[in-house]
Amino acid sequence: MEYSFLNKINFPSDLRKINKKNLKKVSEELRHKTITTVSKTGGHLGAGLGVVELTVALHYVFNTPRDKLIWDVGHQAYPHKILTGRKNLIETLRKKNGLYGFVKRSESEYDPFGTAHSSTAVSAGLGIKIAKDIKRDNANVICVVGDGALSAGLAFEGLNNAGALKKKLIVILNDNKMSIDKPVGAMSTYLTRLLSSKSYSSLRNVIKKFSKTFPDSLSKTLYRTEEYSKGLLSGGTLFEELGFYYLGPIDGHNINDLVPILENVRDNKFDKPIFLHCITKKGKGYKPAEESEDKFHGVEKFNINTGSAIKKSNKKSYSQVFGETLSQLAGSDEKIIAITAAMMSGTGLKIFKDKFRERFFDVGIAEQHAVTMAAGMATEGYKPFVAIYSTFLQRAFDQIVHDVALQKLPVRFAIDRAGLVGSDGPTHAGSFDITYISTLPNFIVMAPSNQEELVKMIKTSALINDFPSAFRYPRGAVNIFDNKIYKEIEIGKGQILAEGEKVAILSLGTRLETCLDACIVLNDFNIKPTVADARFAKPLDTDLIDHLLETHEFLVTIEEGSIGGFASHVLNYINNIRKKRTTTIIKNIFFQDKFIDHMDPDDQYKEAQMDINSIIEKITSLFDNKVIDIKNYNAKKVDNIV
Repeated sequence: MEYSFLNKINFPSDLRKINKKNLKKVSEELRHKTITTVSKTGGHLGAGLGVVELTVALHYVFNTPRDKLIWDVGHQAYPHKILTGRKNLIETLRKKNGLYGFVKRSESEYDPFGTAHSSTAVSAGLGIKIAKDIKRDNANVICVVGDGALSAGLAFEGLNNAGALKKKLIVILNDNKMSIDKPVGAMSTYLTRLLSSKSYSSLRNVIKKFSKTFPDSLSKTLYRTEEYSKGLLSGGTLFEELGFYYLGPIDGHNINDLVPILENVRDNKFDKPIFLHCITKKGKGYKPAEESEDKFHGVEKFNINTGSAIKKSNKKSYSQVFGETLSQLAGSDEKIIAITAAMMSGTGLKIFKDKFRERFFDVGIAEQHAVTMAAGMATEGYKPFVAIYSTFLQRAFDQIVHDVALQKLPVRFAIDRAGLVGSDGPTHAGSFDITYISTLPNFIVMAPSNQEELVKMIKTSALINDFPSAFRYPRGAVNIFDNKIYKEIEIGKGQILAEGEKVAILSLGTRLETCLDACIVLNDFNIKPTVADARFAKPLDTDLIDHLLETHEFLVTIEEGSIGGFASHVLNYINNIRKKRTTTIIKNIFFQDKFIDHMDPDDQYKEAQMDINSIIEKITSLFDNKVIDIKNYNAKKVDNIV
């Protein structure tokens, strides 16, 4: 496609020079540019395609970046990035040193607030608006929120407070799932344009003034009748009750209607926050996305003509292994229940839903609710498995502490995307769950080193009926699941996989394979480490730790998590609990005190000093005269190992 308009647009100021009648063409070019880009980079496509016209209209009507535009979640913001000075960098999306896949403050002045977790925009926007008012700055603040984000309590906390404060905050609902089911058409659009106009606003003011001449009870009744009449016409009674001036629903793809309505919203002096309800279609304008079950929510590089992934793996992800194993167990245990928070496909639970619909619950983006609901189920003797990404489980920390750990309820946590997650970057990395879960009394915390160990831990967790438990596993593919019958494992028992001397490596999680690969190189230089799989962060296998201390000069722990996790528990045992003193020198490998930017997973683990070369360097540094020059060491052999 020839970008006759888009080539002239580098910033929104360029967009505003274009005649309104050409905005539809601008939208077409922007949609094509977005599709072409994501076909090369991978990423979140469907959400961005659904807001192309809305993006154009918002930047056309509002004076960004002075007016603050906040995109909730942020994966719908690719078209926004193209229009705001990043068009020539857009194909670096999600690559090392390239554009981030979400909204990031340090990337552009057009990104006023970082949004990669859902449902934060209203609260952040309200904070910005309050600060603007204190500074007597009348800039507009606009928050674009998806209908899925409204399933989170935080969004409603923000809406409730905004309504109470009567700040002129503009909230736009990007409703792409018809979760608020109202018709869209000519009459609806006409009503919205009418209700957003100055003439209607003036009429409301007349009603308010006129009603004041009546007794209080009659005055309130008259005004409330006007509000409810508008609510019945437009469907916005809920948001009116929260203190918003509701407008909509309107067709979010009709830019000829969007622009005048947004102009009315911008220019009218409303005495309360505004809630504009737009109906959009996820994946709009790209047939493979429109027809896909998840509307191309998150995709790898794909063939733009067919929509098919360019690179297909014949391996299964850890998430798939989890879903298949839990479904297998649920077939013989009717007490097993699966719960997730808007991540059915991502957590591998679609197969569970298909087989056991009555025992599957997707609560939406409501992690706090998911945890406490599971706790309630556990009190009735059921076995809830809560499958949530590590980074999102952080949102429910209070519920994990108060509702699960404190009451010692046997909720099982399947913590997906543990460790670093590649192109999704630091906002989605599972860096902290070992620390914040294993510090809690009563918890059993496991981390498998491979798919077989994951299966064993799922089965083990199903049998734990007196304590809460958690098992964490990474994003990524594993060898094809062979459906062997793996038995559960003994609580708090690790295992030694390779016997060596002088130095022992105690690994928790999937860095174990990298440690074993490092040992192949080290063996060629007559360094033969013992390698052990801890399996448990809590309770620790103290017998295993004692054995390693008593038979080795050095002990190195490694984990895919932050300080305060597994290594901290090992050191606490050695220094504060273990009665026998040790002369063994102990070193720890964990994520350093920094967030690691988005890049290829291998590069991320190199940055975290957990790749094969870094592990070799750590081990050899323990020996005074031992230096291995990896660069000059049989490069082909190392490549084969990696």
